[in-house]
Amino acid sequence: MTDKLSLVRAYLAAYAARDLAAIEPLFADAITLRDWKIRVAGKAAALDETRKNFAAVQHLAIDVLAAYEREGGAAVELRIVVDGRDTLYVVDVFDIDADGRIAAIRAFIGRGD
Repeated sequence: MTDKLSLVRAYLAAYAARDLAAIEPLFADAITLRDWKIRVAGKAAALDETRKNFAAVQHLAIDVLAAYEREGGAAVELRIVVDGRDTLYVVDVFDIDADGRIAAIRAFIGRGD
């Protein structure tokens, strides 16, 4: 596994564990998060949005269905089960900065079929 995919997998494991303290050092100061509902910029805003997501759920299970590395980042196809009842299929596109931190995450919702 490459360094970029290792970083992404570490982030996903921390996210599934709802471990904000483990996520914080993975984020670049100028990170941007964007999905089908929100867009936030800056580490404080990204951590706050992540904290809100964690507060809204009791349990997260994240399965990596596919992972791709690219110049400057990676992309992963995910199956996310929220509280054992809601299943989301998502593609996350990660930008990794020169310091090896996550500079951007763009999430796109899809279908399981």
